[in-house]
Amino acid sequence: MSDKSLSDIAAAMHGIDIAFLSTHTENGNIAGRPMSNNGDVDYTGESYYFTYEDARTVGDIEANPKVALSFTGKNKFYIFVEGRAELIRDKAAFKAHWTPELDKWFEVGIDSPDIVLIKVTAERIEYWEGTKSGEIIL
Repeated sequence: MSDKSLSDIAAAMHGIDIAFLSTHTENGNIAGRPMSNNGDVDYTGESYYFTYEDARTVGDIEANPKVALSFTGKNKFYIFVEGRAELIRDKAAFKAHWTPELDKWFEVGIDSPDIVLIKVTAERIEYWEGTKSGEIIL
């Protein structure tokens, strides 16, 4: 049972830059890596992250789109998102989620060769705030 709504979770996520993205590897292990959302946190159940085509993350998602995200917020607020990832290779989508901070990672912006946008759509969200916890099914 949850006493928080998706908009409450979105408010708690405001200002969180780094998420830990976990994927399933080809041998059945779980791989994780920190990903920056670069301030793109008007959370509606979807998260966006940029990477390169040759990143292990891309291969993992192509083989199994079921992923997880974890966030650490202010005042001991923790969020876990279970969802499905989609790989987007469309420059219009890149532009919609681009921020100037990304320029340090991608030399020619949205025209960088082999850039990929990862979209994670939440299916289930768990949260912990002190001794209280809850779950939201989307």
